Amino acid sequence: MDFALILFLLSVVTGILWCIDVFYARKRRQARAKTLLGRAADARRGGEHSKAEMLLTAEGISQSDARNALRGLEGPDADKVTVRLPDPWWVEYGASFFAVILPIFLLRSFWIEPFRIPSGSMIPTLLVGDFILVNKYTYGVRLPVLNKKVIEVGSPQRGDVFVFRYPYDTTQDYIKRVIGVPGDKVAYINKRLTINGQQIPVRPHGDYLDPQTFGVSQAFEENLNGKVHQILNDRDAPAFVPEGIVKQFPHRENCTYSGEGVTCTVPAGYYFAMGDNRDQSADSRMWGFVPDENIVGKAFFIWFHADSILPPRGIRFDRIGSFN
Repeated sequence: MDFALILFLLSVVTGILWCIDVFYARKRRQARAKTLLGRAADARRGGEHSKAEMLLTAEGISQSDARNALRGLEGPDADKVTVRLPDPWWVEYGASFFAVILPIFLLRSFWIEPFRIPSGSMIPTLLVGDFILVNKYTYGVRLPVLNKKVIEVGSPQRGDVFVFRYPYDTTQDYIKRVIGVPGDKVAYINKRLTINGQQIPVRPHGDYLDPQTFGVSQAFEENLNGKVHQILNDRDAPAFVPEGIVKQFPHRENCTYSGEGVTCTVPAGYYFAMGDNRDQSADSRMWGFVPDENIVGKAFFIWFHADSILPPRGIRFDRIGSFN
């Protein structure tokens, strides 16, 4: 089940319990406590000190609180003495969590959401085990769970790293780089990227040794819409996309495949996405365009890195920071 849906349901359930407690049950508990205190005061005045204390402790009030309240009844401020009955289980384990769950739900739904990088498709920009933050407000305000945009704030730009729901399984979140926006003609021919007839400049950046797999790739520095980043190419990987892995995605007719690569015209309301690890990324070349309604937000910060379940091995503090 979608985690956003789980948070939404928890917020609704705990919110209902919180309202019942605040506007109804709590007042009844206060009235009950006041009645018990009056009966205890009568018992104490009648010399039944043990009974007075037992009346309060039998309702879950601690012995020390009961004795303090009874002593207070003998003082000048007896009319101000109160006792508090313990919360029932549904308040302690339900309503009391509303104040914690609601802020998390709102923060995660409308502003920032954390993700963990599970694959190497964005190496070297993002490594397996990077924990990142995604700004959900950058591309507009969307309704939680439904992911429907209700307020337009901005739209993905070429070069952005964004998170979206995989078109063929919306329970999975993917992260790629925006290559083409609506209306763009994107060509990836012989491992060189061209957008609207202009070849994107790259310069060699030596060899890249993957610290996790120890594989060696050719690194290049690419300047996409003013966003400079590194990309990787494998020397032995073919330039073309094998026909057998290309899905019959919506607007498939906008793409032309050849032995040298692929050329696509991005339809309105969609985006063309690719991983920085170009030969090790399943992306728009294989499964098509990213619909605007699937977009989650813009990735902007690495807040932790751990590629092993056995700390401190695998933890790298040098990974922390912005990558845009």
